[in-house]
Amino acid sequence: MKKIGITGQNGFLGWHLYQWLNTKKEEYTLVNFNREYFEDTTLLIEFVKKCDVIVHLSALNRHQNQEIIYNTNVSLVEKLIAACKKAKKYPMILFSSSTQETQDNLYGKSKLKGKELFKTFATEHNSSFVSMQIPNVFGPFGLPDYNSFVATFCHKLVNNHQPEIKVDSEVGLIYVQELVERITKNLNYFGIKEEIIEPGYHIKVSEVLRLLSQFKAQYLEAGQIPVLSNKFEINLFNTFRSFINPEIYPRPLIPHADNRGRFVEIIRSDIGGQTSYSTTFPDITRGNHYHTRKIERFAVIKGKALIQLRKIGSGKVFNFFLDGESPSYVDMPVWFTHNIKNIGNEELLTVFWINEAFDPIDPDTYFETV
Repeated sequence: MKKIGITGQNGFLGWHLYQWLNTKKEEYTLVNFNREYFEDTTLLIEFVKKCDVIVHLSALNRHQNQEIIYNTNVSLVEKLIAACKKAKKYPMILFSSSTQETQDNLYGKSKLKGKELFKTFATEHNSSFVSMQIPNVFGPFGLPDYNSFVATFCHKLVNNHQPEIKVDSEVGLIYVQELVERITKNLNYFGIKEEIIEPGYHIKVSEVLRLLSQFKAQYLEAGQIPVLSNKFEINLFNTFRSFINPEIYPRPLIPHADNRGRFVEIIRSDIGGQTSYSTTFPDITRGNHYHTRKIERFAVIKGKALIQLRKIGSGKVFNFFLDGESPSYVDMPVWFTHNIKNIGNEELLTVFWINEAFDPIDPDTYFETV
């Protein structure tokens, strides 16, 4: 079982890589990293001693002073190499470089210098090294005004601000989960190589904004699942959903009543999917799992329920109380473990909608207690 350490494990890409590898406990053991280790030689040495593989993601991406970016990023590489030498430990190192390493800016030059330092280190000590040139990355939980323009657009739209397009060019993008899976494939590589990660998608900035604005109008404001005609649009939609505060739930369903009874529309969707229902006895809890790609809605139509959500890696639990007398629903964000408990005295009836049919070979379901 390989022991993997990730510098920058709490950053955007680091968080996703850490959580993905955490679903593969039979293959990998994760060695926790803290950013303060770079300021304490003893702690950094202890960290590298525990690692078979180090994925070096720590970097400064933006700063008003470009020289600070260069000096910081090169210094982080030098400190990591020095710690390995002092520990006499020569782990495989995977380095997140950038497509900017060939450009005339100090961020790109810092990545190029870091790659050269790691490559020399690996050559001298007969260890493995992989440099990955990474394009623009987008995905859930990115930092606005830092990680990606997609994160900036999502943040502004859900907070009722209008994003501005400065240059409407075509951009190459890769979804963070797709990148994480590429990184994972390299963890067992032996030797030295440089890999250029090609963007999975090419799209104009204005088209991204058009889609996100559509998601806001149809989904956030009207509760409707929009048309998602390809993998990029599903990934972009899940990215958008990650910026919505879960406290908007539960959202009411509108009952239409007459002398025959009540009619309640649960979901309006243009993408099909799978609809099912469950009955749950009093005091019974279902779920305690999360998904990395699925779009899912729980609607309580009879009985009383407690639905709980918690983002993986976080201790904050969201509690939602639903009652079939006032029908409502909760949508499950990706990377949030969730459950539903019958807190009433009668049988609970819940309708579930999910955007894809259940596949026992690829269920995209990972168990973790809320």
